[in-house]
Amino acid sequence: MTSSTQFIVGRNDLSTCKVIETPLPGVMQLPEDGLLVKIDRFAFTANNITYAMLGDQLKYWHLFPAPNGFGNIPVWGFGRVLESRHPQIAKGEVIFGYLPMATHFVIEAADVKKTGFRDAAEHRQSVSPVYNAYARVTGEPAFEGRQGDYQALLRPLFMLSFLVEDFLADRDFFGANTVILSSASSKTAFGLAWLLHTHRKPVRVIGLTSAGNVEFVTSLGCYDEVLTYDRIESMPVEPVAFVDMAGNADLRARLHRHFGDRMVYSGRVGLTHQDEASGDDALPGAKPAWFFAPDQIRKRSKEWGPGGIDQRFGAVWSGFTAAMGPKLEVVENRGSNAVQRVYLDTLKGRVSPAQAHMLSMED
Repeated sequence: MTSSTQFIVGRNDLSTCKVIETPLPGVMQLPEDGLLVKIDRFAFTANNITYAMLGDQLKYWHLFPAPNGFGNIPVWGFGRVLESRHPQIAKGEVIFGYLPMATHFVIEAADVKKTGFRDAAEHRQSVSPVYNAYARVTGEPAFEGRQGDYQALLRPLFMLSFLVEDFLADRDFFGANTVILSSASSKTAFGLAWLLHTHRKPVRVIGLTSAGNVEFVTSLGCYDEVLTYDRIESMPVEPVAFVDMAGNADLRARLHRHFGDRMVYSGRVGLTHQDEASGDDALPGAKPAWFFAPDQIRKRSKEWGPGGIDQRFGAVWSGFTAAMGPKLEVVENRGSNAVQRVYLDTLKGRVSPAQAHMLSMED
């Protein structure tokens, strides 16, 4: 193969998308310590739409350059080293990390350790270090088969759930006994709900969802109550913390007006609705604020020391996947046509929340 196939989208119009071919470098054309990686499979979820919507704001478009006006959406998945110019990394090694939607890409390996390394490419250094880290997972059972699918589909989202839960608990939930989650069917939301429901017994968890998703969200068993969006005004007015997974300005305004100054925290995590936040300053209650995971990572890394986050995350990860993984239908698709179909269905909200997609650009 002499070229890489890439799936790219319009940065200012996400409904515009196309497939392009770019030439592959030969081994001697790789940068010093460079790796040519073949992408085997990757997860695609609504969270990847968030990456696209925040591509400019949070510099996600910097990770994998695309032609002018287009972007390559970052995804989590697995690759195999085809060519290596790094003396400590062998051809054939399997890696897990942040990938482009493509068949191949190049890494400039640095800080190589037994467990992983980072990409030192200059254009990638403006983003959080977590996005440039790659795990070396050859022969690791936890990264193979269905468990590997869960790593790609759930681990990055559950890490976000873990950090949000830790942020809220560290602040005693801002005095609230009830946490409300929008887009309750999303993987980040039910990961957070599972953590709250399992480990924070005094905290009540309410999931907001559409009528069509009520059955699925209820079946998850991690919400104390599941309500459709038209029932917001029926909730008792009490101190609540709201975690906004949808980014829907109308929904946010309704909740703030209903709870008034009893809205003690309003955090924005996801962005599957593209909206303007210009009216947030006028809303009663706590001012809506973005939750930015790298800030919490930096705080806890300093307080918990090296390995502290991984140790605590690992203690809950296996329980989460055992409880929630089997509730998902993992759907595998291959080829650029399938990737485009799943992308557009996810963008337009046509994907069942019970489905989880693992994709490959190669047929």
